[in-house]
Amino acid sequence: MPNLLSSFSWSDAPNTAYRDTLADNQRWSTWDSIERLCRGPEPWPDWLVTAAAAVDTDLGLLKSGKEADVSLLERAVPDDPARSVVMAAKRYRSTDRRLFHRDTGYTEGRRIRNSRDTRAVARKSSYGRTVEAGLWARAEWNALVTLYTAGVPVPYPVQIDGTEILMEFISDGDAAAPRLHQTRPSAPQLELLFAQLRDAMQTMARLGLVHGDLSPYNTLVTGIDDEPRLVIIDVPQLVDLASNPYAFDFLHRDCTNMATWFTRAGLAVDGDDLLGEVLAHAW
Repeated sequence: MPNLLSSFSWSDAPNTAYRDTLADNQRWSTWDSIERLCRGPEPWPDWLVTAAAAVDTDLGLLKSGKEADVSLLERAVPDDPARSVVMAAKRYRSTDRRLFHRDTGYTEGRRIRNSRDTRAVARKSSYGRTVEAGLWARAEWNALVTLYTAGVPVPYPVQIDGTEILMEFISDGDAAAPRLHQTRPSAPQLELLFAQLRDAMQTMARLGLVHGDLSPYNTLVTGIDDEPRLVIIDVPQLVDLASNPYAFDFLHRDCTNMATWFTRAGLAVDGDDLLGEVLAHAW
């Protein structure tokens, strides 16, 4: 699947010509049409556009994944350049359109409150597949809100509407931020990035949470030419340390994945030592 995350530049975004009739790739902002609990945590960032007159313009696919597609979406007030922002729009596919299905170990301890939805998911009906896609979107939304509120470096969650999540687009200058595995940090930068990673994992442990799929492929780096900042993405599979019987194994794998990359990059990190440092903050 194509991955445009590292090649997109702000200059690639087309100049939007607003007309009385919206184009096929446009819609009126959905901010006012969603429930309040479907909006991001307050205080809202200064860059957020909440005006009812704003128009959403789909700027094209950013990344095509195995279970969801991520596009760039501009939300702007016509003829007011000061009120314009580009965000990432993550749209989950129904389970019959996914390229793979996540290990059911991630969903241990989760419950579907509505009995009708539970039966539909079990029967794998068309409605049930739609419900399941919504559950994964809601799981990622809840995870982003929880982590962002706790100070974990994740994109700001703007809103959720069905199976679509709008979130902060993580950029590096005028281009999309690279993934950790695409970077070549200096020795001091490696130490700084590892300290940020350890702090983030320890904060999650204090919340009783494990990323569950952490790797250099779902961590982004901004400011790599100066003082780098690590940002963790892709969190729908976040698991509970207490209720999920596989949580320890997932955490061990997370620590091993990250320790392996840092060691190969030039900073010796022991995965078991990292695991111990993280678990020390869990209880």
